[in-house]
Amino acid sequence: MPDALDPTPYDALLLLSFGGPEGPDDVVPFLENVTRGRGIPKERLKEVGQHYFLFGGVSPINAQNRALLDALREDFADHGLDLPVYWGNRNWAPYLTDTLREMVADGRRRILVLATSAYASYSGCRQYRENLADALAALEAEGLEPPRIDKLRHYFNHPGFVEPMTDGVLRSLADLPEDVRAGAHIAFTTHSIPTSAADTSGPVEAHGEGGAYVEQHLDVARLIADAVRERTGVDHPWRLVYQSRSGAPHIPWLEPDICDHLEERHAAGVPAVVMAPIGFVSDHMEVLYDLDTEATAKAGELGLPVRRSATVGADPRFAAAVRELILERAAVERGQGVTPCALGALGPSHHVCPVGCCPARAPHPAAAGADSPYA
Repeated sequence: MPDALDPTPYDALLLLSFGGPEGPDDVVPFLENVTRGRGIPKERLKEVGQHYFLFGGVSPINAQNRALLDALREDFADHGLDLPVYWGNRNWAPYLTDTLREMVADGRRRILVLATSAYASYSGCRQYRENLADALAALEAEGLEPPRIDKLRHYFNHPGFVEPMTDGVLRSLADLPEDVRAGAHIAFTTHSIPTSAADTSGPVEAHGEGGAYVEQHLDVARLIADAVRERTGVDHPWRLVYQSRSGAPHIPWLEPDICDHLEERHAAGVPAVVMAPIGFVSDHMEVLYDLDTEATAKAGELGLPVRRSATVGADPRFAAAVRELILERAAVERGQGVTPCALGALGPSHHVCPVGCCPARAPHPAAAGADSPYA
């Protein structure tokens, strides 16, 4: 095998995602998994689950992960990369621990993890690493030897992630009525998180107001807005806004909310808005409900034309980016010099999460980082 397609020392890739219900009977048990340890009553979970019941109790995320698995396997086969791909979820089948148990049974000893979250934050990175540590501890308790696990770096500014989203914004702008298209604003959206979690996201040196989480999203938004201007000749005003808040009202979360932003833009006389969900890898429930349902309904009340651009999903360019990230990390592990691919002002992210990166609310072991107990 040529060096350029050599995944050594890795012998498998694990797609690690959030998971979601696949039928009405799954909704409350799924939400119980998501909120475990918080003491939320079942009746409250049934209320929260109404978002899922509107879509037949099925989250689209699992189908989207299957499509991404197919895209990855097809890309690897087309390019001669001999690396099996597995899939495990944090909160629903296939469960992470079950998948790791299967990988150990298959003889996999050195595993790379692709998380379906592109940015630095506790919930988008550290929590996945904690789940990995818990799963490895469970295998160890069963008498199995835990495999060595590493995690691919954050890919928010990789061309294979940015370019499909840029094309999505361009398509959405083109779909607006011609009389409002040139004046349209772009609302780049991502998941709101507590401001305390944002401020401590990323390595210690990135901590501060908004931390790496906000800085990384702003960098991607600028990249897309600049590309749209270059390709259309129109400079569309934009702002980073937030969605999907789920915390207690007294705890500060990142703002403004997308619905509040739409009201403000309408009041300011903006003729149209494109909502670009750059914080999400695929069109899962928080995109379908919070943007396509709730925010679109708000825009309808206001008489404000809106379009929602596509996420990356299983775009072949994203699959190719994953292949490139695998080969890049493998070369680093072999001690070879590499030039990581990244757009924007921030440059490539770290390969190994340092100590103090996206700290947990309470001390908890985390795998695939400098502080991993499974190095």
